[in-house]
This record gives sequence, C-alpha cells and structure tokens, in this order.
Amino acid sequence: MKYVLVTGGVVSGLGKGVTASSIGLLLKTCGLRVTAIKIDPYLNTDAGTMSPFEHGEVFVLDDGGEVDLDLGNYERFMDIKLTRDNNITTGKIYQSVINRERRGDYLGKTVQVVPHITDAIQDWIERVAHIPVDGKNGPADVCVIELGGTIGDIESMPFIQALGQFSYRVGAGNFCLVHVSLVPVLNVVGEQKTKPTQHSVRALRGQGLTPHILACRTTMVLDENAKGKLSQFCLIPAENIITLYDVPNIWNVPLLLRDQKAHEAMFKVLNLHGVAQEPNLEEWTCRAESCDLLHEPVRIALVGKYTCLSDSYLSVLKALLHASVDCKKKLVVDWIPASNLESPTAKENPDAYKAAWKLLKGADGVLVPGGFGDRGVQGKIIAARYARENRIPFLGICLGMQIAVIEFARSVLGVQDANSTEFDPHTKSPYIIFMPEGSKTQMGGTMRLGSRRTYFQTKECKSAKLYGSKSFIDERHRHRYEVNPELVARLENAGLSFTGKDETGQRMEIVELPNHPYFIGAQFHPEFKSRPGKPSPLFLGFIGAACGQLDAVLQSSSIVDNGLSKGVGSDISAVNKAYKNITATKTAAYRTEYIYGSCNGLHF
Repeated sequence: MKYVLVTGGVVSGLGKGVTASSIGLLLKTCGLRVTAIKIDPYLNTDAGTMSPFEHGEVFVLDDGGEVDLDLGNYERFMDIKLTRDNNITTGKIYQSVINRERRGDYLGKTVQVVPHITDAIQDWIERVAHIPVDGKNGPADVCVIELGGTIGDIESMPFIQALGQFSYRVGAGNFCLVHVSLVPVLNVVGEQKTKPTQHSVRALRGQGLTPHILACRTTMVLDENAKGKLSQFCLIPAENIITLYDVPNIWNVPLLLRDQKAHEAMFKVLNLHGVAQEPNLEEWTCRAESCDLLHEPVRIALVGKYTCLSDSYLSVLKALLHASVDCKKKLVVDWIPASNLESPTAKENPDAYKAAWKLLKGADGVLVPGGFGDRGVQGKIIAARYARENRIPFLGICLGMQIAVIEFARSVLGVQDANSTEFDPHTKSPYIIFMPEGSKTQMGGTMRLGSRRTYFQTKECKSAKLYGSKSFIDERHRHRYEVNPELVARLENAGLSFTGKDETGQRMEIVELPNHPYFIGAQFHPEFKSRPGKPSPLFLGFIGAACGQLDAVLQSSSIVDNGLSKGVGSDISAVNKAYKNITATKTAAYRTEYIYGSCNGLHF
C-alpha cells in the first residue's frame, strides 16, 4: 500500500480537499486503485451535530456516516463509495482509546498521547486504507490522506506526530507528502512572496515531516524566481514545485497537476514507475472545457436557511452543476434567504423583500433544500406555492418535500393550520410527524441515516422514468421527521401523488404533482450520489424542465447505467467540438466567469 499525505500551511481554506481529490483522480486515471481518508482534528465524534455556518454541509455516506464535506469531493472526483471510518476525528480516536482503557486493554499502563493516541491513529489509517471502496475485491493501491487544519494548530499535533511515525512504519518508497501552501502577492509591490511558505515548510520539518512535493496556491502562475527561492530554501527539487493558481472551476485542478507532471513526481517518490501508466484524462478534459464554455444560462432560485454560506449546500450545488452541464447550460444560482420572502420582511426590510421576490419571479426553477428548525419555513412554503401555482419547475429535498406537503394541505385541502410537529409540537393538523424510532434526547447519529431503498408505486411517473423505469432505487437519507401516513389518502385524493415509498409502504419517499410540468419532492438526498458525467436523475429532470428539455431527458433516461441516467449531454466530446468555433476572445471572457453566478464564484 502506498500513501499520499496532503497537508496545508499558512492559512486555512486553501483547497486541500480539492487538491487531495484531484491527486486521487490523477492517480486513478493512471490505472491505480485509490481510496481516501480525511483527518479532522476537532473533538466532535463526527460532523453530524455541527452547524452548517460553522463547517459547511454534513455529507452523508451509504453506511449512514455523517462526515466532512471533503469526503463528498473525494466521492465525486474519484467515483468511489467511502465509509464512516474514512473520516477520522480527534473525538473518534480518543473515544476508542478510552474505551480500550476501560476494558483494561492497556494492562494498567499509564495511557498517554504518545504512544497510545499516536498508535491508535496509525492503526486506524492502516486498517481503513485496506477497505475496498471502488466495488472491487482487495485493497486499493494508493491511499490519499488529507490532514485538516493548518500546520501549527495545537489540535493537529498528535496527528502530525503519528503521521511522522507512520512514514517510518510503512517505509521509504511508500509515503509521499504533498504540502499545500499559500504564495501571496502584495498589491503594493506586485511580487509573489515566498516567505510564508518557507516558514510553513520549516514548521512542518520541525514536527518530523518532510514534504516531497510543494503545491503552491497563487492567483497566477508561479514565476521562476519564486520557484527558485522555494526550491533553495525549502530543499525541494524545482520539478516537484507545483503551481495551483485560480481557475474558473475546480474540474481544471487535475489538469493543472497533470500538465505540471505531478504524477511523475509521485511515481518517483513511491517507486511506481513501470507500474502506473500515463494519466488518461481525455473525458475529464472535455468536460472541464465544455463547462468553461457554456454561456446560455439556466437560473435556479435556491430558497434556504443557510444561503450566506454556499458550502452549506455544497452537494446541492454540485448536483445542479452536473445536471446543467449535461443539459449544456450555464448554471446561475440565485440565493434567496427564505425569511426574506415572508410578509414581516416587507415591513422590516422592504429592499430585501423586493430583491428576494424579484429573484424568485425571474427563476427558471425553484429548489428548496434540506434544513432544520423553523426559521424561514413560511418563506419556503411561499416559494413552493409560487412554483406550484405558476407551474415553475420545483424540486424539494428532505425538508423541502415536507414543505411542499404542508403547502398543498394548506392551499388545496384548506387545512390552514397544517404543520409539522418540528415547528409546532402541539399542532392539531400534524401532516409531518416525528419518526417513532428517533430520539429526542440524543442528537448525534440518531436520525434515519444512510442508504435506504425506495420502491416506485408506478413506472409511469416522472421520477420513475428519470431513474430508467426501475422498480426501486437506493438513495441516502438524513431526517427525523416524515409525512404522516394517516393523512396520505386525503392528500392523494386531492391530487398529490406519493410515487415512492419504503418497503413497508408507510413511509413516503417521493411526492409528485402529476399535472404540473415538474413538481417533485424527495425525502432522501439525491445530491449525495451525483457525479460529474453521471448527474442525479432528479436533478437532471429538474434542470431539464427548467430549460425546456424535460422530454429529451425523459427519453434519454430510458438508457441507464448503474441506475443513473446518461442524460442528454453524455457525449461530452461532441459538446466540446460544437463549441470549438467560439472565438478566442469569447473563450477568454467565459473562462473568467464564475460558474455559479455572481453569488458563488468558484476560485478553489
């Protein structure tokens, strides 16, 4: 087993996760089997109880693991399925060591950070690295490990000590360290400053780790003078210093690594010459170039609670992007704080109210994602009603589906007090109820989590057709509340159709309005299994409906691959060829545009 460790220096938020994902993809296209591990030094056992404002979205795995959003990047880039153990936290390590101490496994010894914590970290890495994640038998060839945080953080020190020991445990030729660091440019002098990176590498060496490859985050290509300084003062060969400059979308990052021969540098350190082949990124290159050249927009109004931090809905954004590229449209996301659509805002902040409604009325589609708590709920209900009454394509995810049911009960059935017991525990019309197996005292890990099976009640509905007319599908869940099964008949008699249910038939999984161009709600989170080139079927249908291509999407969905639609734009090379006639001037202009629109430009 070979190991590639990715660390970060100077500042956080440099893009270590994207870099690690890109390294994994690059090695995979070289014919190697790859797995990944993310180390988060915080004391939480997992990301499940952390606020999206604090740490971005909580990504959910097939086994129900609630993990850091970087594992979503790993899965999307490398097309693998990870487990909860692929996310290591300080909380997990200390919990396992304390449990062993309570059992008496240490035979009365004084339990210390070194060697007990550091040994536990090394054992965990080695064990998880051998778990196959690509659907094949046997362990992977390479394990990419990302150490969260920044070199010098107090909470990272046990992990750095453990990884230093681990490099000796696995031996030379089996361990490669890639250090991602910032090379800033001061506007006053306009010069790339290498001193922060020099200090970062020195700090890393002082803690027992020596980088083999330096990945420099910059706004532009690293000049030769700066590269020479880094090579001289950091004691790293110039050919092992890679520039990761700002790009219009993160699909270009693996191409930067390939073009600068990062794979050859890793092959040399890991003794993989003669084993691995040259990377084959032709399809990925076509997809990245096509994405950069798209210019005909599709506007999606995302009505949510956490709209001030785009990472809160990272997987939703990625799924929208995958689908829009498949439909050959440039994605523009209009962020609408749900509470800004509510009538109290019209009095308190009329400008925000008018701006929110202007965005909603100008959208080609309306998406209400998952969330918790009652803030902004009325605004989400208003958005669902607007989409339903004006026949605007609508996709509701998790809470978004529940909102759609409440809105239908209020507006169509006339049950004005219809509500969820999450928002009003004493409501007399509980259309959404707490699941009987849930816990109201323990928050972490007590929801309905992970991959669950949904059975289609008819193959003639839009959702079934989008999934290739399958009898059932497996999607990932994360919720505590569900549609009240005692009120389903009343809703269906009024025209709402529950087209997907669980194996018992009592838990509603998919809801549709048959007489609407596209109005679908899903209790599960389809965004977690969306991949570049293999968009989530519900997202593909949503974007298709938003840009007038739903019939073509439904027709193409009759051909399925592993349960995912190939979509209307699966011939990426043909798309790329079609855009070759665009002038160089336009191409340069499009490349500098932000792929998610003005609110979320993606410099990685």
